[in-house]
Amino acid sequence: MQLSGIVVAFSFWRMSVDITSAGHAPPAARKTGRRLRPFQAAIGLTLGASVLVAWAAIHVGGVFFFDVGWPSVLFVPILVAVQCWLTVGLFIVAHDAMHGSLAPGWPRLNTAIGAFILTIYAGFAWRRVRDAHMAHHDKPGTAEDPDFFADEPDRFLPWYRAFFLRYFGLRSIVFVFTVVGIYVLLLGAPVLNVVLFYGLPSLLSSLQLFYFGTFRPHRHEESDFVDRHNARSNEFGYIASLLTCFHFGYHHEHHDEPWVPWWGLPAQWRQARSS
Repeated sequence: MQLSGIVVAFSFWRMSVDITSAGHAPPAARKTGRRLRPFQAAIGLTLGASVLVAWAAIHVGGVFFFDVGWPSVLFVPILVAVQCWLTVGLFIVAHDAMHGSLAPGWPRLNTAIGAFILTIYAGFAWRRVRDAHMAHHDKPGTAEDPDFFADEPDRFLPWYRAFFLRYFGLRSIVFVFTVVGIYVLLLGAPVLNVVLFYGLPSLLSSLQLFYFGTFRPHRHEESDFVDRHNARSNEFGYIASLLTCFHFGYHHEHHDEPWVPWWGLPAQWRQARSS
């Protein structure tokens, strides 16, 4: 990312987290009997870094260097789709950091990485998003769940609207407008490129995350939920699960063992199906 963008992101990141006070993992991540994967921190950090580097490459290349003309315009839908998927991946990495499963035993590192990613994602405040997510795990699918829409728990659009407005507030608006202003006015990025490779993937990723990671698992259907988690898992295979939401669609398994990293959820899902 360009220097000005880094300064903006760092400023918002510093406002969202005090590293020196983040010495403990969130309550929902401190469960007894949890089983860690071999080399879990190394694998999680490597995969997380890969997602971040790929996202940054398309972001910088698309916003500042891609010439939207003929025939390069044919590649725009592909790049937008890939960037949307990578943006989903960024949030999933930050989600693992909330649970301490990104780098087990390194709470300050989880906090630093999670706060940085949430900042560049949409200027989100780490503590606010993390605390809301822990409240979601404490009372999933109830009126006390900040991610649940108790008024209409089976309708996508009203729920998404409430979900979007709950998290995308004034702080995010200021952040996005600041970044766009720097990109266009100071660094000379074409407005169309900013819309295509920054705005559109971010918006589409929120829809993708919400649909596959919140609405489908927690919506009310004719059949009841199997337990207090009030969550269902999809029946997608490995590739479809990865492409839709980085395996976050195996949602009951996540609620049952929230310390399992995203890349370990397929094994949990297969184990649950075979038991």
